[in-house]
Amino acid sequence: MAVQLSEKTIQTVKSTVPVLAEYGEAITTHFYKRMFADHPELKNIFNMTNQKAGRQPRALANAVYAAAMHIDNLEAILPTVDQIAEKHRSLNVKPEQYPIVGEYLLLAIKEVLGDAATDDIIEAWGEAYGAIADVFIQVEQEKYKKAKEQEGGWIGYRDFTVVKKVKESNVITSFYLEPKDGGIIPPFRPGQYITAQVSLPDSEYKQLRQYSLSDAPGKDYYRISVKREDGSEEQPDGVVSTFLHEQVKEGDILPITAPAGEFYLNEESTNPVVFISGGVGLTPMMSMLNRLVDQNSERDVYFVHASQNGEVHAFKGDVAQFEAQASSVQSKVVYSDPHPSDAEYDKKGHIDLEWLKAVVPYDAEFYFCGPEGFMRTVNAALNDWGVSEEQVHYEFFGPELSLQ
Repeated sequence: MAVQLSEKTIQTVKSTVPVLAEYGEAITTHFYKRMFADHPELKNIFNMTNQKAGRQPRALANAVYAAAMHIDNLEAILPTVDQIAEKHRSLNVKPEQYPIVGEYLLLAIKEVLGDAATDDIIEAWGEAYGAIADVFIQVEQEKYKKAKEQEGGWIGYRDFTVVKKVKESNVITSFYLEPKDGGIIPPFRPGQYITAQVSLPDSEYKQLRQYSLSDAPGKDYYRISVKREDGSEEQPDGVVSTFLHEQVKEGDILPITAPAGEFYLNEESTNPVVFISGGVGLTPMMSMLNRLVDQNSERDVYFVHASQNGEVHAFKGDVAQFEAQASSVQSKVVYSDPHPSDAEYDKKGHIDLEWLKAVVPYDAEFYFCGPEGFMRTVNAALNDWGVSEEQVHYEFFGPELSLQ
C-alpha cells in the first residue's frame, strides 16, 4: 500500500492509539449522526439497521484503530482494505463520497475529544485519511473495471426478475434471480455475495442489503436465501427481510450488483474441507458444497451445521441428498433446542472443541459463518486446537467485527 506520510504525521497519528482505544466508538457514533443529519442522501448506501444496533460504528472504530496502529506499516492491514473495498464496490460507493466522510470524521474527532484534539492531531489525521482514501479509491476503481469487463459483467445495479421463490424453512426463503435483459451473467466464486437494492413503500431511501449466493456458479440464475429477521422487545423486525418474505413475488424485479466478496472456496486446494455454520450462515457454505458436488470433487467434505431446531433448519434435505450420493460428503447437525419431532440430529446443545475433534479432521481447511457469538465460539475452539490461521476462513454478515 503506497502511502507516503511525513514522519511527524506518522508519530502524531500513532500517539492517538490509546485515545482511540477508549473513545473510538464514541467518535464513530457521533460521526455517523452528524454526517447523516447533513447528508441524508447517504442513507441510500448505509444499512440503517446496523447503525441503530451499533454494529457499523463499532466496525468503523475497529478500522480506524487498526489504521492508527499500523500507520507506519499499512501493508499489515491490506487484507482488511481489500475486504472493505469489495464491499464498497458492491455498494456502488463513489470517489466523491470520500471527502464527505473525511470531513465528518475529523469533525467528530474534534467534537468528541475537545481540547485534546489539537491542531496537530487534526492536521495529521487529515493527511492520513486523505492518503488512505486515495488508496481505497484506486483499489475500488480497479474492482469496478474488473466487474464490468468480465463476460456478462456490469457496474452499478442491474434489474433481475424473481423467477422462483422457495421456502427452505420457517424463517429462510430462497429467491431465484434471472437478468431482466435476458443477457448472460458472470460466474462467481462460491461463497461470494450480491447487494440487493430494495425500495420500501414507506421509506424515501433505498435499502441496500448484501446476501450470499447460495447455489453453485455456472447456472443461468443467481440464488439468494434470506432469513426473515423477526423482532424482539429490544429490536424491531428486519424491515427488508420481512418485505422480501411477505411482499416480493415471483415476477417482481430486484436490482442487484455484480457478485463480490473475499470469502470464497479455495478450489485449487486438495485438502479436506470443513464447513461450520450457524443459522443462516449456511448460505455461503451451500454455494461451496454445491460447487464441490457439481465438480465431482474428490476432496473429503464435512458439513457441520448448528440450528435451533428442525423447523428453522434450511437445506437439510439437500445436504442429506448430497451425503447419500457422494461418499466424500459427511454432515453433522447440532440443535440447541430440538423439538420432540426432531429425530435426526447428532448433538444437542452447542458446538464445542471436544465434539469437533471427534467429527472433523485437523488437517483441513475450515470455513465458518453465523451469528457473532457463534463465530467467536468456533474461532476460539479452532485456536485452542492449534489450527493455523492459513487454514481458517470466515465471514461476518454485516460490518466486519473482531473475533477476539
